[in-house]
Amino acid sequence: MVVARPGGKVIAIDFNSSAPAAAKQDMFPADEKGTVKGNINIHGWLAAGVPGILAGLQLALDKHGTKKFPELVAPSIRYARDGFMVSKALAASIKTASSRFAEDPGSSRLFLRNGEPLKEGERFRNPDLADMLQALADRGRVDDFYRGKIAERIAAAFRKNGGLLTSQDLAAYRAVEVTPLSLDWQGYTLHTPPPTAGGLTVLQTLAILKALDWSGWEPKDPATAHARVEALRVAWSDRLQLLGDPKHTDVPVARLLSKRYASECADRVRAAVKAVKPVASRMDRRPSSGTIHLNAVDASGMAVALTYTHGGGFGAQVAVDGLGLLLGHGMSRFDPRPGHPNSPGPGKRPLHNMCPTIVTRDGVPVLAVGATGGRRIPNTVFDVLTYRIGEGRPLADAVKAPRVHTEGDLALTLEKSWPAAVVARFERAGYMVRTGVGANLNAIERDPKSGELQSAAR
Repeated sequence: MVVARPGGKVIAIDFNSSAPAAAKQDMFPADEKGTVKGNINIHGWLAAGVPGILAGLQLALDKHGTKKFPELVAPSIRYARDGFMVSKALAASIKTASSRFAEDPGSSRLFLRNGEPLKEGERFRNPDLADMLQALADRGRVDDFYRGKIAERIAAAFRKNGGLLTSQDLAAYRAVEVTPLSLDWQGYTLHTPPPTAGGLTVLQTLAILKALDWSGWEPKDPATAHARVEALRVAWSDRLQLLGDPKHTDVPVARLLSKRYASECADRVRAAVKAVKPVASRMDRRPSSGTIHLNAVDASGMAVALTYTHGGGFGAQVAVDGLGLLLGHGMSRFDPRPGHPNSPGPGKRPLHNMCPTIVTRDGVPVLAVGATGGRRIPNTVFDVLTYRIGEGRPLADAVKAPRVHTEGDLALTLEKSWPAAVVARFERAGYMVRTGVGANLNAIERDPKSGELQSAAR
């Protein structure tokens, strides 16, 4: 989460999941392609780390909120107790995961009826979760989730099912305020959380464009699109080789955002564009999953950009029976190979793709933006910021404009609205081009003079 007040300090809140103290760097044996046998890092009790969302939201409420915890949690309690109708899409997702749900008593209780997955039009209810949230509301805080009877029940479920998380892990967890990374560009300042969040990749790519003197490039020239992609590929190569939890590995943030390094990368990009070839880069593609993002601006002009994730496909697909607590698969975001900066380890927080971003001008928040969609998130946020800040397009046009996706290799996804000349250039350069979509992005922009708000999403 990023929070900015007019004329005030911009802060970020890190509430990423963390690995249990018993986690080891070789706990997920993988083949030469990085695939873990049985996907035990994605599904099951070993895939779940220490949950951070409640702690993060509590810290945000304590520091910046204006309402009381019981009032804020009331709608969640109502939805959990009264339920809601299962949509067609939700029914299809439950059916896809039903074989794993059937193996887990807590998940089975939630998503199956008489052994069959919930169908479209049936009502989903989670009264155990409603009771848990009500217990927290009665105390007015989330503390019991981490250091109390609820924590003991969570730890007991992990112990019973072969997981690693303990009551000590829960008690030790802290959401923390951190100083965002920032980049000045075109009269604006962009603020995004530091690693383990994904914003460093966005700012590094923008720093390369800044070194390329982006304002002088012709937006409709296919060479301009080529330069965008090469800048992204350079940043992704660095991301997948160098980044991890800065408390456990040396992450060269200052070097990656330095003018000198941006200039060096810009020279590589220019050479590649001139030769109509890709920049030489190492590929390290890994699976990705999804998330949720929201923005808010209040009457005072305070802006918030918040991204958080449960992971894809019902997370770890196991639940704490009796609490209705479906667990995320935070451990899946570690690289299973020992010795990597993002390998698992005691208390480590995994690298992730979320990059909520706030843009200020003269200290005043003017734009909050973020996206959902796994590894597509950093590229989509980069695309929209490039169009809005770099090229000066109106917000609606910037969100509508075509997006790209690359992870540093020669596989390139272009949205179908890119001109044929751009597609032809990438094919000529040797890319394996396919048609696809970027992440789902939403943004709120505020005029600092009139206070007028506009939003856009795609």
